[in-house]
Amino acid sequence: MTKKESILVTGGAGYIGSHTVLELAQQGYNPIVVDNLSNSSLESIRRIEELTDATIPFYELDVVHPESLHPIFYEQPIEGVIHFAAFKAVGESVEKPLAYYQNNLEGLFSLLQVMDQHDVSQFVFSSSCTVYGDAEVVPIPETAPVSAVNPYGQTKLMSEIILRDVAQSRSGWSITNLRYFNPVGAHPSGRIGEDPSGIPNNLMPYITQVAVGTRPFLRVFGDTYPTHDGTGVRDYIHVVDLAKGHVAALEYQKAKPGVHTFNLGTGKGSSVLDVVKAFERATGKSIPYEIVEARPGDVAEAYADTSKASTILHWSAEFGLDEMCRDAWNWQSKNPHGYEDARSV
Repeated sequence: MTKKESILVTGGAGYIGSHTVLELAQQGYNPIVVDNLSNSSLESIRRIEELTDATIPFYELDVVHPESLHPIFYEQPIEGVIHFAAFKAVGESVEKPLAYYQNNLEGLFSLLQVMDQHDVSQFVFSSSCTVYGDAEVVPIPETAPVSAVNPYGQTKLMSEIILRDVAQSRSGWSITNLRYFNPVGAHPSGRIGEDPSGIPNNLMPYITQVAVGTRPFLRVFGDTYPTHDGTGVRDYIHVVDLAKGHVAALEYQKAKPGVHTFNLGTGKGSSVLDVVKAFERATGKSIPYEIVEARPGDVAEAYADTSKASTILHWSAEFGLDEMCRDAWNWQSKNPHGYEDARSV
């Protein structure tokens, strides 16, 4: 396979980042990873190398410090950047808004300044469907009004505005905002997956931890939303499909200067209880749950109109909800304590 360009992946040891690094390596790119390991594990990179026979350069640092980024751009022939390094929990952002604004925006500032100084102008940004806030119409198209309802979403929306202004400041920048919905699942090998620190903020790792016995029951946040069963409806997308979407965006934007925005999802909404039932069906595991108070900042329903990504990127999700549950359980059952299991061997 002919080797393609070197791509810097910030937050590349994390959940979505690691799956994208794996996909890049499998498609012949040379991924280079930056991660501060605050909510990730170097073990994920080791396993990617094992799965791909590639050597993945890794730098443990925080992107908010530009002085630590410069040497990487001197040492490596970086031709593009995929940016995942950010705080990402909606609930935590409501509790700690200043931490989210500082980390997520300063990290972006730092990275763009260094890229500009080294004449690197290919950038794929990890945005979010939270920029749509409580959308009036579903499925949600990219043309829907944006009005984030929590600090996490606001940092993504502000980042998109910053990226638009950067692209307008000089010709040559090619920037893609990927507004993705709810990533779940794991690589089918079971070697890499979602390994959150502490109590999971996302639904699927919470379910799998209940299934493996780490937690006694699932907490379902609210059952009085105006949905078919009262629980929140989201567009769940397999993380492998999501990783492929990042590579598709990277390849599309090479010859397309300016700013591009795409939704990445399945185009289908599933409630919390739909996911619980699908998981039980796919794994044979019973998931006890308890209804608790709805979380501030959560919306009732959000799922994507993905026709733009399908038409322009020639990308669409391939995995269904049962496969997402199957692969999530395959990962968790083989790694009941996440990457911590490897460190204890």
